[in-house]
Amino acid sequence: MTYLTGVVAAVPTANKEKYAAHIAAVWPLFKSYGATRMVETWGVDVPKGKVTDFYGAVEAREDEAIVFSWIEWPDKTTADASWQTMQDDAAMKAMPEMPFDGRRMIYGGFAPIYESGTHNGAGYYQGFVLAVPEKNREPYVQMADEGWKMFEKGGAIGMVEGWGADVPRGEVTDFYRATKAQDGEVAMFSWVAWPDRTTCDTAAKAMEAEFGDMDMSQMPFDGMRMMWAGFEPLFDSDRAA
Repeated sequence: MTYLTGVVAAVPTANKEKYAAHIAAVWPLFKSYGATRMVETWGVDVPKGKVTDFYGAVEAREDEAIVFSWIEWPDKTTADASWQTMQDDAAMKAMPEMPFDGRRMIYGGFAPIYESGTHNGAGYYQGFVLAVPEKNREPYVQMADEGWKMFEKGGAIGMVEGWGADVPRGEVTDFYRATKAQDGEVAMFSWVAWPDRTTCDTAAKAMEAEFGDMDMSQMPFDGMRMMWAGFEPLFDSDRAA
């Protein structure tokens, strides 16, 4: 993949089927704009954080679930052009109203700076959102490579680290506020793909037993402001009929 549009939103749990239907309906339009794949995942293990978490990122309410989603594009130019096309497309304007509060959705454009394995056939994802000092890009990539070796050992099938390339400020929410980003920091949108949740949970317990509590102060970013959660696939255009 060359470029990503990453999205985090809060969707009423009662609207899960409506949301899935909405995504299935809108995918052909994004595909016509040049998108190569769209993946939507539904939060099933979303912990509360001490400093940041996915609930706070989108001001989620008690009756809402977190969705972690992305669109893959061949390049940034195609992605950028799609947004203007979408605004002018009568078919997009005719789509039913979104079954969630779009004002609290956060989104941005991300360039993968580390990729390994695949996420084809993934049955479970760990999604991550964080802020990294721009000057620490290379140390972060090195850390990601070391992390992937541990994840792969535990049964992970792929990992992608997306570096914020076009992340807008929002009126209500955005990636900067979600991660409490400081001046000089870049928003990250990343995931680890697993064959299933059981494999992920088993690997997590094994890593905890082997390494114990990791020293977050040694990481090239503020780990206390990193948020993570577990998600199950809700829609994958590569599997759609």
